[in-house]
Amino acid sequence: MPSVLPDGEPVPDDGSLPASALDGAAGRPLGFYLHVPYCATRCGYCDFNTYTASELRGRDGALASRDTYAAHLIEEIRLARKVLGDDPRAVRTVFVGGGTPTLLPAADLVRVLGAVRDEFGLAPDAEITTEANPESVDPRYLAELREGGFNRVSFGMQSARQHVLKVLDRTHTPGRPEACVAEARAAGFEHVNLDLIYGTPGESDDDWRASLDAALGAGPDHVSAYALIVEEGTQLARRIRRGEVPATDDDVHADRYLIADEAFRAAGFSWYEVSNWAASEAARCLHNELYWRGADWWGAGPGAHSHVGGVRWWNVKHPGAYAQALVGGRSPGAGREVLSAEDRRVERILLELRLREGVSLSLLRAAGLGAADRAVRDGLLSAGPYEEGRAVLTLRGRLLADGVVRDLVD
Repeated sequence: MPSVLPDGEPVPDDGSLPASALDGAAGRPLGFYLHVPYCATRCGYCDFNTYTASELRGRDGALASRDTYAAHLIEEIRLARKVLGDDPRAVRTVFVGGGTPTLLPAADLVRVLGAVRDEFGLAPDAEITTEANPESVDPRYLAELREGGFNRVSFGMQSARQHVLKVLDRTHTPGRPEACVAEARAAGFEHVNLDLIYGTPGESDDDWRASLDAALGAGPDHVSAYALIVEEGTQLARRIRRGEVPATDDDVHADRYLIADEAFRAAGFSWYEVSNWAASEAARCLHNELYWRGADWWGAGPGAHSHVGGVRWWNVKHPGAYAQALVGGRSPGAGREVLSAEDRRVERILLELRLREGVSLSLLRAAGLGAADRAVRDGLLSAGPYEEGRAVLTLRGRLLADGVVRDLVD
């Protein structure tokens, strides 16, 4: 959830969509993203739309309260039902992200999930995920989530080394994320993810290997590993600018990615998206695949983005302004855009190329096909899938994915 919203045309007060947005909807999966914008502290690298308690004092402070937040999310879910009308689709995935969703009582998260179920219905095999801070859950909390219908949980581990966590301003203690995996398994969660970050200033190769060993040793069936991106305006960016910690290094990022991929493959994990590895097909994060494949999802919460049938919109950022719109019977949408056919073609290439299955060459134009030929010769795209009509990244191609995709969209 980026901290700066894009420009766009106004969203109607009732949130209504162009009729074209629901054309062919029955053939597309539907998911919900539920944003919880609260954090106990602000991590130094984070530029997401999140707020600590002190940041919510003052304007609209009462409306922005955690105590009433679940009720506001439920109001937006009911708005979604009105906007989507008689759309018959049951919801395939629900993902609760943040922020720190588990700062809300487990009963609130279960109640919001219940609203999705009541308004839309859940597919029999629906994937229901929440993110969690390791210090914000315990066995009882996890058991309540599982009993309430959640079947996947993602813990923010980031690193197993204390000095690395300190640079990131993460407050959990080393070892706690691994304990959370065991607690989630005991509560009956089928799928457990750990998030890792590599390339933090001061992290060594040995530190990174220790984090990988700790994560894999904990027994998750999914691991996400992301290169640290230093965003302008964050505390970490200011510290680097002042010379307090060294800048990140792209070559180090590449080395760490290779170390990670080797460790995951040795543990029986396969990559299915550039930054994600799963122990089985069933362990893949279906909700994120909705994004990568351009399906439909409704994003509820401050700053949340949505996409339905080529229409993309985003909500107001501040929790107080978000609540105020819903209390007043209005959509909390801040702006929207209707994607052109060319926009959707480019987005498909940008996103699907990141997947193990790659992207169909039929989406490429002449210049893009020429670039794909060169990428195969340079070892950035796999030759076998290319001969079958798909562009699929090699391991080297994954390291240079941004550059490859820029060439293919021409």
